[in-house]
Amino acid sequence: MLIRIKNHIILILFFIISISLLGCQLQEPLKTHGILYLENRSNKLTLNKSNKNDVIRVMGQPHIKDENTDNSWIYLERIIAKGKYHKLGDHVLKENNVLVLNFDKYGVLSKKNFYNKEKLNKIEFSEDITENELSQKSFVQKFLQSIQQKMYRNRK
Repeated sequence: MLIRIKNHIILILFFIISISLLGCQLQEPLKTHGILYLENRSNKLTLNKSNKNDVIRVMGQPHIKDENTDNSWIYLERIIAKGKYHKLGDHVLKENNVLVLNFDKYGVLSKKNFYNKEKLNKIEFSEDITENELSQKSFVQKFLQSIQQKMYRNRK
């Protein structure tokens, strides 16, 4: 009798463990944005041979197009995963890839630049400041400021 009870308990524990293991994922949960396997797809494109139609067939529509000439296309790939235990479940950036394609005036691929996470960190940006016409001072503000400068200049 005691042996039967032990067998039933072992059988029940086996089913509970097997059901709980079925709920476990073997693959890591990822959040993706953009085109997956961007580098592999970009290798299918050849310079001075592929045209815009070939690029659309392989890559799909671009995420960003040049506003003026429509000759520069940008594709993005971003993969975020959950961090391990020491990251306390924070999101970790696994891949961040950018593909920039430039076309000539006939629509043939003339230049292809692939940037991965390391290359993107090495890009230097200009420190120049662009003046905004919307935030410029009105005539009255400029007039009062010039009077204030003249007043304080005469004090010295």
